[in-house]
Amino acid sequence: MPLYKTITPNSQTTVKVWKITESYQQLFSGVTLQDYALERVLAMKSELHQRGFLSVRYLLKEFGYADADLFYDANGKPHLHDGRHISITHSFNFSAVIVSDVAVGVDIEKQRDKITVIAHKFIDYEANYLDVKASNYVNKLTAIWCVKESLYKLFATPGVSFKNYFLVIPFEISDGETVAWIDYQEKKYRYQIYFLEFEGFTCAYAMA
Repeated sequence: MPLYKTITPNSQTTVKVWKITESYQQLFSGVTLQDYALERVLAMKSELHQRGFLSVRYLLKEFGYADADLFYDANGKPHLHDGRHISITHSFNFSAVIVSDVAVGVDIEKQRDKITVIAHKFIDYEANYLDVKASNYVNKLTAIWCVKESLYKLFATPGVSFKNYFLVIPFEISDGETVAWIDYQEKKYRYQIYFLEFEGFTCAYAMA
């Protein structure tokens, strides 16, 4: 089974990345799903999404969990019954799960030029240090999107926008880490951010 990468930023936190090479049937045959999860995967119209969903259950196995250990709250945020924090992501042929003793969020995105078209929807402060003519502009935009998506998953508060509430401190791709803030209802929250690139994808994860 293609566990692609394991990252341990500290003793309380682990990220596992899966490269999805199996067929839907191969993945489906190897997991036991709760009723709601079975209904959810069968209702998906895209096999790519089905494979992503199922690959996450294999990542849960890598952590020693089963699908039955996972549940979602009213905002759609995943939780583990043992109280540890979890976040989930999948994009095309990669998926990732982060598990920690502290609040966390993770996101994977494919690096694509079309992100430049929607940049104005999620970039504000970051425009001060981005160079639209730089050769790595798409990579940096993708990293910022991943960071803000991971923050959104961590914060799990309806109504917060990437552009208005999330701020990513200047960074270089080679740094592999930065700091980000959520400025919401007159309070500021600081988060440590890590990111990496592989096979045309960007992965970022945030920790409280």
